Amino acid sequence: MKIVHVVGARPNFMKIAPVMEAFERTGEVDQVLVHTGQHYAEELSKYFFDDLGLPRPDVGLGVGSGSHGIQTGRVMIALEPVIDRERPDWVFTVGDVNSTVAAALVAAKLGIRVAHVEAGLRSGDWTMPEEINRVVTDRLSDALFTTEAAANENLAAEGVREDRVHFVGNVMIDTLERHRERAAGMRVAEGMGLEPGSYLMVTLHRPSNVDDPGRLAALLMALGEVVAGTGHQVLLPLHPRTAMRVKELKLQEFLQPLTTLPPLRYLDFLGLMQDAAAVVTDSGGIQEETTVLGIPCITVRPNTERPVTLTHGTNRLYDGDPHGLLDVVREALLSERSGVRPPLWDGHAAERIAMITLGLGSSGDSALP
Repeated sequence: MKIVHVVGARPNFMKIAPVMEAFERTGEVDQVLVHTGQHYAEELSKYFFDDLGLPRPDVGLGVGSGSHGIQTGRVMIALEPVIDRERPDWVFTVGDVNSTVAAALVAAKLGIRVAHVEAGLRSGDWTMPEEINRVVTDRLSDALFTTEAAANENLAAEGVREDRVHFVGNVMIDTLERHRERAAGMRVAEGMGLEPGSYLMVTLHRPSNVDDPGRLAALLMALGEVVAGTGHQVLLPLHPRTAMRVKELKLQEFLQPLTTLPPLRYLDFLGLMQDAAAVVTDSGGIQEETTVLGIPCITVRPNTERPVTLTHGTNRLYDGDPHGLLDVVREALLSERSGVRPPLWDGHAAERIAMITLGLGSSGDSALP
């Protein structure tokens, strides 16, 4: 069996690493790793290969940044000859970024079976480009690997055949479980002079939070209020998009109460997150990781495509006036840490994916529609 894996942005690396390792252990799969180069902080991508034990990409497309249409088109143009040359049995695509949907489109048009890892997640928010990517990718996929029961329900409601859908658990948690002890042993917080539980981790990068000048300014001011009102430091690794917007909008003064950091390597971030008192984020993956770590999480969005983090985890949504964030953080700090994990979030999702894929066989064209 031959599989081409396509990755393009930061979360993809954490999801594909355990999948490739699981296939490698079977000794039955020839794997090709394609890095589209969608993630524009290229130095971070290099770190991911070292930190996660990934082999260097066999193919680098170097598409770079751009609008959604331009970036998706560039990936398709560069990827099509690669897929056509390799003629794999499967193209594996992960997550919900532009590279995800581009890979599914190319493979489907070439009649090659598509496997989507992290299928079926839905926020119901069509203003999110990721929602469009999810729906289109799932419609084009022959094997849909889901992380939670709600994802199966979403796919059933959309008419996806039951035999294409496989509830396997969460590969992001496979990566977390493999690296959490190593991350803790690095003592990143201690190296920064921080006591465990004395600080909050914050990540902001979604357009709805950082592209609107009033919204971004209010969120940064609210984080300053959290520092003053709780006595906790707020660590804010600045995503490149957020840093650019802060500079363009001349909001640097609102960063003064905060401890800003450059973008962090996965292990450094995981080490800091494990010792945080709480996390404020708009990231999907961090909602999942805090659920397993039992750390209170406040997601500054009106919705989540990962509802299991609300029902089984420590996540709560907050999309009200940013100046009310202080009260929400105080409440989160007083909450008990959860020890409940969602079903199959046990660190073995990738093994299930490998076994199911081998069972589906190495021959045959896409069965769509």
